[in-house]
Amino acid sequence: MSVLHAIASAANFALVAGLLALGACTLGACAMSSPQIGTRAGLGCVDDSPACIDQRQATLRHMVNDRSRSWVHESPTPEAYASGVRLFAYKSKKKELTCDELRRGKLEADTARSSLNSVGDRLTPAQVSRSVMLAGEVGRELEREFNRRCKRG
Repeated sequence: MSVLHAIASAANFALVAGLLALGACTLGACAMSSPQIGTRAGLGCVDDSPACIDQRQATLRHMVNDRSRSWVHESPTPEAYASGVRLFAYKSKKKELTCDELRRGKLEADTARSSLNSVGDRLTPAQVSRSVMLAGEVGRELEREFNRRCKRG
């Protein structure tokens, strides 16, 4: 196994582990440490402290349960991409999104790379790399869903 392959495998493992942790939260397996956490607090929280993880989980849970999906129309920050919450919300809700929401999500996933690369030293290279990988994956999933349901011949 080459060094690059090993690095890519480790990065993919870390991404999958993070997605599983966020996915468990959407299924109700995670408990919030405080019911007073703001509904968007997790979007700017990018470290792996227990408090930050709780905030991201609470924010994801709120976004997934938001029937109006108002979050789709909000402007994301680079930290929102790095937290993974918005991207994972799109991933979780793709079958329920309208064609316009799928289009917006795909555009958002496609612009995540340039947004993440513009943050300077606010994020680590590893955070940027993981987020870019997640954005690429989510973008491809949203595009497949859009093509399946929305593309007019």
